[in-house]
Amino acid sequence: MDSVDPDGSGLQEALPPPPPVLPPDVVPVKLEEPVKKKPARLPMARRGTGTKGQKIPLLTNHFKVNVTNMEGQFYHYSVALLYEDGRPVEAKGVGRKVLDKVQQTYSSELSGKEFAYDGEKSLFTIGQLPLNKHEFTVVLEEVTSARNNGNASPDAQGSPNDTDRKRMRRPYNSKTFIVQINFAAKIPMQAIASALKGVETESSQEALRVLDIILRQHAAKQGCLLVRQSFFHNDPKNFVDLGGGVLGCRGFHSSFRTTQGGLSLNIDVSTTMIIQPGPVVDFLIKNQNARDPFSLDWVKAKRVLKNLRIKVSPTNQEYKITGLSERNCKDQLYALQFQLKQKGDAEPLEITVYDYFVNHRNIELRYSGDLPCINVGKPKRPTYIPLELCTLVSLQRYTKALTNLQRASLVEKSRQKPQERMGVLSHSLKTSRYDEEPLLRSCGLSISNSFTQVDGRVLQAPKLKVGNGDDLFARNGRWNFNNKKLVQPSKIERWAVVNFSARCDVRRLVNDLLRCAEAKGIPIEDPLAVIEENRQMSRAPAIVRVEKMFEELQPKLRDAPKFLLCVLPERKNCDVYGPWKRKNLAEFGIVTQCMAPQKLNDQYLTNLLLKINAKLGGLNSLLSIEHSPSIPMVSKVPTMILGMDVSHGSPGQSDIPSIAAVVSSRHWPLISRYRASVRTQSPRVEMIDSLYKRVSDTKDDGIMREALLDFYVSSGKRKPDQIIIFRYA
Repeated sequence: MDSVDPDGSGLQEALPPPPPVLPPDVVPVKLEEPVKKKPARLPMARRGTGTKGQKIPLLTNHFKVNVTNMEGQFYHYSVALLYEDGRPVEAKGVGRKVLDKVQQTYSSELSGKEFAYDGEKSLFTIGQLPLNKHEFTVVLEEVTSARNNGNASPDAQGSPNDTDRKRMRRPYNSKTFIVQINFAAKIPMQAIASALKGVETESSQEALRVLDIILRQHAAKQGCLLVRQSFFHNDPKNFVDLGGGVLGCRGFHSSFRTTQGGLSLNIDVSTTMIIQPGPVVDFLIKNQNARDPFSLDWVKAKRVLKNLRIKVSPTNQEYKITGLSERNCKDQLYALQFQLKQKGDAEPLEITVYDYFVNHRNIELRYSGDLPCINVGKPKRPTYIPLELCTLVSLQRYTKALTNLQRASLVEKSRQKPQERMGVLSHSLKTSRYDEEPLLRSCGLSISNSFTQVDGRVLQAPKLKVGNGDDLFARNGRWNFNNKKLVQPSKIERWAVVNFSARCDVRRLVNDLLRCAEAKGIPIEDPLAVIEENRQMSRAPAIVRVEKMFEELQPKLRDAPKFLLCVLPERKNCDVYGPWKRKNLAEFGIVTQCMAPQKLNDQYLTNLLLKINAKLGGLNSLLSIEHSPSIPMVSKVPTMILGMDVSHGSPGQSDIPSIAAVVSSRHWPLISRYRASVRTQSPRVEMIDSLYKRVSDTKDDGIMREALLDFYVSSGKRKPDQIIIFRYA
């Protein structure tokens, strides 16, 4: 122990030992702190139903579900699929076939129970299986899609020849699987009743998930393509051509939902993209917009065909494409084993694929000789099949990004009027035959055939204030700015026009635009330049056309323009649109407005000017209650309103960053003025990760900081007392 000098005299004195904390005969009692319960996170209670507007009945795409068996239990089992050598099964699509075989073969061991399998690692039953652990062995006859091994090709009888069989490691056309089923958890059906009362629990979410899995399995047994909870039948009447060998396939989404009115089945129309079924060569010609098979780009063809499934004529066997041959069919060699009569052993003979099919299989080939072969084998042991014998199987998803024209075509052909949509949904429910599903019957579920009716209200259209304090009223959901001026027009200066269209009279366009702008009270200067595209560039790639246009534009402008008007070659969804926007906004930061060369009337030009004015910082109109100001809750105290959303890449673009966008109101008490912030983030991430972005201990570079600062500066140095956020889900 250290000594101390209490009086500073230099004489040091030792401290006495500390007294005992507790007498020796006292046993300390551990004090247990009360467990703090986490506050329940419940949604904000609804104050009541609407009272304004005209009350009307509405039909919804929900179908009421009655449940009579709330006392039962779902039993959850984990599933492991193994090959007979113990390797885990990783191939997709095999699981359902294997589990169907288990149910057929071992029904008595499973007490005849039906089960719902999610296609991966979970299985659900109503009531318990006889044992907590089961292991079964099953043999599937066609799991390998009748694929031969080695360089051989299927023969005309649908089975391999003698020498093919000798090279096979397993019996032809069969595979053995081990299935392990282990108990995981119990899920009370009563959890669904609790959810209907507003008490959401993990069990209620799991119970609804089981019901949705039953729907998926039911659709799979009907031969549907499954895309999460959307189901697509193989019916050509549901296909629409989008161009490029891609079809839109109409189907329907189906899932159970808890609502204020009870449990319901939600059904809605759904569309996915599929590869055009039929001859492979027809698909490739459409996909590349080629004249004939001999003008195809085979590098592109190899990329687009990889992993697609085909059926081969005349055997009708199914294979997965692994690639293309390096040489044409007449030149591609492969080893064929022949039994020599005078000797007992086999001697390999190299012949061409063309020779084999024409001379040894007696199959006529009309045009495949001068084209590459389809490879359905492995890299070291290819299996080559002439192109014209291959047909693409139906219902194969197309997961690559659509072109602008394909996307526009999909939107156009997916439109349905309400009555047509109702007919499609009624037909989908009828053809699904859910009343025949044994698992749903065991749950005591019955689904109504009628659309659920709810009360709706038609609200009065908001009144607008435009220039000179004039009122603007909506008619049939639209506002017409003809003969009206803008609230705050922004001057259009230092601007230019670029024209990619061969059929647009751009001089007349400029004159009409100047006239319409003047009528709207928009001050506008004459354009600094009008650049016409060289017609020889019209067939060049879009990126090249945009670069060339900028090369012609820059010498004619001393400084960067504030605004560029772009006349597109065709409609808005043409290939030039994306590269043009990217060049202007990302590289140069120039405000740009694109327009189609058709419909150049005053109404179209007025709508165009409304967009231009907003982009240049002007204000087209105000809400009448904003003009007063008398917006409930918002006008009394400084209030900032935000809208947030995240956009993701198209299916097949898994490496494309997601885009987070936030708009925030400014100039309180106005709400018609706002600023926008955009950030990129990791692909497929729905949570916005840049609202707060810490750069250092004292600096934040997030979107919220930007929005708050802008609100403060634009609202007379006021901080928001309240913030309202609209988050698109």
